[in-house]
Amino acid sequence: MNVIASTVSLSVDDMAACSRFFGTHLGFREVVSGDGFVWLGRDDAAVDLVVRQRDLEQPPQGRGDRRTDMVVSFTVVGIDAEHDRLRREGANITTPLRQEPWGEWRLRLTDPNGVVVQLAEWIPPAGA
Repeated sequence: MNVIASTVSLSVDDMAACSRFFGTHLGFREVVSGDGFVWLGRDDAAVDLVVRQRDLEQPPQGRGDRRTDMVVSFTVVGIDAEHDRLRREGANITTPLRQEPWGEWRLRLTDPNGVVVQLAEWIPPAGA
């Protein structure tokens, strides 16, 4: 198998809010839009996103009435600067920047639909 591109599909209640969030805070741009979807992309190695209107008549996915949890994660460089920029922009940072014991620095933000986005950078701990 030779994977040449990747796309993540997100089903949300408010496509416009999701598109604005990813455009404003994460540098995505609209590539194509149509009835019930918008395709977002970037010019770097980030995965493309297809944001779809959630079908309110379909039952929620997962067990019972709970939706399946998902995190869209991007590995970045300069996470300190990204954290500062996101704070200035008023992004909904739900997990502030912190370093994990294994050396990963990460933060999480959440879009207006509840989509969790994690930014991560590997910086080895001192002495490693």
